Amino acid sequence: MAEVKAGDILLIGRAASVQFVTPIRFRLIRQLDWTTYDGWVWLDGYQLDERGDAVARRSIFVKRAGLRAAPVPVAIKGPGRQRRGIRQDAAPGRPGG
Repeated sequence: MAEVKAGDILLIGRAASVQFVTPIRFRLIRQLDWTTYDGWVWLDGYQLDERGDAVARRSIFVKRAGLRAAPVPVAIKGPGRQRRGIRQDAAPGRPGG
């Protein structure tokens, strides 16, 4: 993967580090400028759940070559559910709409 930047959603798995047997989705806050081994980086960000919501803040040590862009989560809309960030009762041109 090319250079990562704040806001990127990454899929962190075994290719990035053996500690990630079960892959996680990770929203990057920043790459830390700590001294590491060649090809490795410290990343600061949030672990995401299946809906894309942050569940834990983490700093992780990973191989740059193992970083992958994560697929974008699909918003689920149905009875009693709303798309995140969009109020269903708001009219266009009004606050919240």
